[in-house]
Amino acid sequence: MTTMTDVARRAGVSVATVSHVLNDTRPVRPGTRAAVLGAIDELGYTPNTLARSLVTSRTRSIGLAVSAISNPYFTEILQGVEAGALEAGYSLLIADPHDDPRHEHKVVQLLHERRVDGMIVAPSAEPAEMVEYLARREVPTVFLDRLVGDDHDQVCAENTGPVRQLVGHLAESGHTRIGLVAGLPGLSTTTERVQGYREGLRAHGLPFAPELLAGGNSEAAGAQSATHHLLAAPEPPTAIITANNAMTIGTLRALRELGLDVPRDIALACFDDFSWADLFTPRLTAIAQPSKDIGAAAVRLLLERLAEPDRPPRTVRLPCTFVHRTSCGCAEPAPATPPATQERNPIP
Repeated sequence: MTTMTDVARRAGVSVATVSHVLNDTRPVRPGTRAAVLGAIDELGYTPNTLARSLVTSRTRSIGLAVSAISNPYFTEILQGVEAGALEAGYSLLIADPHDDPRHEHKVVQLLHERRVDGMIVAPSAEPAEMVEYLARREVPTVFLDRLVGDDHDQVCAENTGPVRQLVGHLAESGHTRIGLVAGLPGLSTTTERVQGYREGLRAHGLPFAPELLAGGNSEAAGAQSATHHLLAAPEPPTAIITANNAMTIGTLRALRELGLDVPRDIALACFDDFSWADLFTPRLTAIAQPSKDIGAAAVRLLLERLAEPDRPPRTVRLPCTFVHRTSCGCAEPAPATPPATQERNPIP
């Protein structure tokens, strides 16, 4: 097996110089660096990652804690994180906290014990214990999709404006009773999407009716029950907005159980687009999040934090896109509009 000594001998340098080239622990002249890299390539030398981590105190690994990895939205975020990490030379250790605060804390602790250089975490609705654990140990961390406070690095999509746009579109189509199937209480995404719903109603002169807001707990089964609840009201909604893709599935199941046709009997629009949304009958009008871009932005934020530990925390929001199809009841979908909101604090 080729060793670092073999590389040094072939390049005509010391073993220490080879180490500096591999670990970036000291500037090396371009010609010397080229000779070392050429010898590595020629001999097929593979660095010992474990040994390198002992020298640099870095493992070149990132811990990713994301719930519901089977959800297409988080799967695409994972793809963005993986691509960004690979490009930067980092590996990923992945765990699913199951949106359970106790399990979340345990998962984060286990990733930390694996000596990851930093973490990307989609926090639960009660993340205080986990956030405190990471802060106390000064673990470089970026929070993903759900916000935990401006004193942390975090990245997510815009939520309020896009839901406001969905409400506006339905209101302009003649609907005055618009229901919302909201997500899990305590999540920033839920709070902001409910806020967008209420702002949209107000902007179009529609009163907020508490009976038209039902909690679906961010899952299909919860949305199925919530939809039955909405449609049992004395004056049921003529249109429904679902606040994530899992809840869209639950709402569609409930509408089928009730024998209601979309959009003939009731209009439907959803937050979260997914790859087969235009295969449904009718095709689903949706807000598309830039999932892969969110994952890639989280990696860039984390790398910035690793390079500049003392820089101020940043919150990055990425714009969404309104995808106009037919489930909202429009006869012909218009071309996709520009992003519903504009990015704030973009990462170059």
